Amino acid sequence: MERQRKIMARGDRDRLSDLPYAILLYILSMLGEGKEVVRTSVLSQRWRFLWKSVSVSLNFGVPDYPYDERTKKKILAFVASINRELHYWRSCEKIKAFRVFPVKYKEYLVKDYDFWVHFAMKVANVEEFTLKFCIINFPDCAYKFPQFAYKNTLLRNLVLGSCQLNPSGSVTWTSLVSLSIGHLKLTDNMLEKILSGCPNLESLELDSVLGISRLEISSVKLRKLIILNDENDCYSQWHDEDTHRLEIFAPYIQNFVLSGFLYNEIRLQQSNVASLVTAVLHFNVDFIEFEDEEEKLEKEFRYLKELLLSVGHVENLELGPLCIECFPILELRGWRSPPSGCKFLKLNAALKHLDFVGIYSFLQSSSDLETLVIDWNNHKPIDQLLSYTKEVEQSRRFEAHKNCSLLHLKTIKIINFHRKLSGNDLVLRLVKYLLENATALEKLVIVAKYEGSDVPRDYVEVEQEFLSFPRSSLHASVVFCYL
Repeated sequence: MERQRKIMARGDRDRLSDLPYAILLYILSMLGEGKEVVRTSVLSQRWRFLWKSVSVSLNFGVPDYPYDERTKKKILAFVASINRELHYWRSCEKIKAFRVFPVKYKEYLVKDYDFWVHFAMKVANVEEFTLKFCIINFPDCAYKFPQFAYKNTLLRNLVLGSCQLNPSGSVTWTSLVSLSIGHLKLTDNMLEKILSGCPNLESLELDSVLGISRLEISSVKLRKLIILNDENDCYSQWHDEDTHRLEIFAPYIQNFVLSGFLYNEIRLQQSNVASLVTAVLHFNVDFIEFEDEEEKLEKEFRYLKELLLSVGHVENLELGPLCIECFPILELRGWRSPPSGCKFLKLNAALKHLDFVGIYSFLQSSSDLETLVIDWNNHKPIDQLLSYTKEVEQSRRFEAHKNCSLLHLKTIKIINFHRKLSGNDLVLRLVKYLLENATALEKLVIVAKYEGSDVPRDYVEVEQEFLSFPRSSLHASVVFCYL
């Protein structure tokens, strides 16, 4: 201690620089931003080259200006700034990730795009590389991913958006564990070729990928499959009219996500996804081969029934508004929700119109359920379905489900509770129904959102009403949380 006081008194020692080399590198790694790490080189002679040994991530986000044809100078300046940075970083010993989001593919910038890919794959040997164009081109006009980039044994995470993938030879991405490709057109053989070059792949994401009709995943390591399509994505206009169905054969995947807007069928039979543990079905449909609205709805109902049957064995299930609103319509037609083995269920509901009858319907078939989460997060109702039932019919269907017994349900969470509650009898009815039928319930948590500094009066009134509801479980507690 005395020695430390003398050093501080003299003022001729830099105690921070006296720390061991490994600790200094750890401190620099906590800065995160690459430029901040480099700036430390001015601190002293010892710090001058320390930054070169720090693992950094380079991120070049979307330029903060609107895109149009008159912004060519700004685009060129943005590209030039990236090239200068990469030239500066070429001597860094470890660049962990390189992410770049160009505004739109331009043919006159191909050499620059190639330089970025070469820097990531051959110079920096990054573990993670992202090249995602923000404005989508037609598939035939997208950036052609260079052939040299299909050979890399160090890359672990790859994200490509609006890039043409067409390897002339074999693909060698032997260390890749996560692959996300989007807004492109592939063939079955081309996708198979890519996947065969990724023997250690664990997660595959296909975002608006067109042209494939069969997806066969035989790898025991690939456990997560995500299929996305943005409803507002203009890419939908290029959906191949000759491809109305994608068959999935993935006996070893454990997590499956189907999200967005479906123009064609994504089909998976239970026998083809036997290892599935978690399924997220959060989608809307618009089957483009049907012009007649009634015929289209019939096809959508049939598709939904098949899809629910295929995931009836999963332990964790998440459903979007379309699924929930279709349940009562299907029941009116004589269909019953198939038995579900899920223990965790999340329902993303608008909590209006048909949602409540749909929730009751599905709960009745989920006898093993232990945790229920209802997300009331401004989900848009599927208005085209409203003509199938009326308020009176909703009440009648509710009465039919009233005596359902939820023997294993222990936890209920209703999150994003953020609309006007007073007078909302349907919400009150749902909470009352759950408390009356969950005989093993331990906790019901309601997370309410509101604006302003004070809790709205009707929130307080509804909370008191919730607390007064009878409970079939003597150990059940009702907790209100405010955000």
